[in-house]
Amino acid sequence: MMGSQALDEQPTLIERARRIALLLARIGLGTVFIANGWEKFAMSGIGGTAAFFASQGVPVPWVSAVVIATLELAGGVALVLGLLLPVVGTLLTLDMLGAIVFVHGSKGFFIADDGVEFVLSLAAASLAIAFSGGGALAADNLWQGRRAKAVEHRS
Repeated sequence: MMGSQALDEQPTLIERARRIALLLARIGLGTVFIANGWEKFAMSGIGGTAAFFASQGVPVPWVSAVVIATLELAGGVALVLGLLLPVVGTLLTLDMLGAIVFVHGSKGFFIADDGVEFVLSLAAASLAIAFSGGGALAADNLWQGRRAKAVEHRS
């Protein structure tokens, strides 16, 4: 009885607000990554990005440029869609930690000095979204809902 009662309950206002807040956070964060990935491909070009990476001591700069640009562009799209959030969010967090280690860490904290402030924020937000469930309209939630219904039908 208790289980079916819990299923019949409507989400509270806070729960609904949380789902919308996570959706908006995913869209905002995803847009930032899409823009940064696109910039590495289209504006700087992979050659320019690789040259910058080489100047910062990033290992295998050309391969790193392709991988990072692709991760940021595709990962940003995945965030917006709410797709594979634990994997994508973790990879984007690692991407930003790499940016801290190779580019921003030696420049202090504040963004005005090209410090870690912005990339640390992106890393923290990516990690939070990775394990949040994604909120409203997340593709991951659609799969989990179908999986839960399949398990119920097997029981």
